[in-house]
Amino acid sequence: MSFANRKDAGSRLAAALTGYRGKCPVVIALPRGGVAVAAEIARALDAPLDLLFVQKIGVPFHSELAMGAIVDGPEPIIVRNENVIRQARIRDREFSAICRSQQMEIERRKRLYLGNRNTIPLAGRVVIVVDDGIATGSTVKAALKAIRNQGPQELVLAVPVAPAVSLEELERNVDALICLEAPFVFRAVGHFYDDFRQVSDAEVISALEVANQSGSA
Repeated sequence: MSFANRKDAGSRLAAALTGYRGKCPVVIALPRGGVAVAAEIARALDAPLDLLFVQKIGVPFHSELAMGAIVDGPEPIIVRNENVIRQARIRDREFSAICRSQQMEIERRKRLYLGNRNTIPLAGRVVIVVDDGIATGSTVKAALKAIRNQGPQELVLAVPVAPAVSLEELERNVDALICLEAPFVFRAVGHFYDDFRQVSDAEVISALEVANQSGSA
């Protein structure tokens, strides 16, 4: 299966999530790529859209390869991919330095995307976490851990594509998992999209405004 673009992927995921429409869910997107997918789901479910800021901690000489992730919060949560760290021979000092730089990027995006707007409380809610795809799962795993700490009634992960091996572990971190394509042979998320151009900051801001004009909190 391939997707025309992130909007197409979001529409297909929304069709698989229609059972949540009457449960007053909150849709949480991982910016930036996940926002375009999540916006379609929020529209179809008549749900509010919010963001969770998670930054991949990439290997210095191969930034697309995640050796961990950091998720925003009063006490930021850091998830380490020990296998990648060991294979790439990354020292703790180097790992910590990259974490600090990614935390600065999280703060920049929060100010830009949300301004003074408060995030939606997730305690006791059905929460649907959305990204445009999963590779190693480090970023999503960090996001799920942070949301689970907020006490949702039900935690759902919805993604268009992810390698089967990554889903096996992620299933243990959620109450439900929706993935439209789970290949055993996996190279990159972008290979499953005809159009996988980078999502701009302006597109993220616009999607949030449109979604929250109609979605009820």
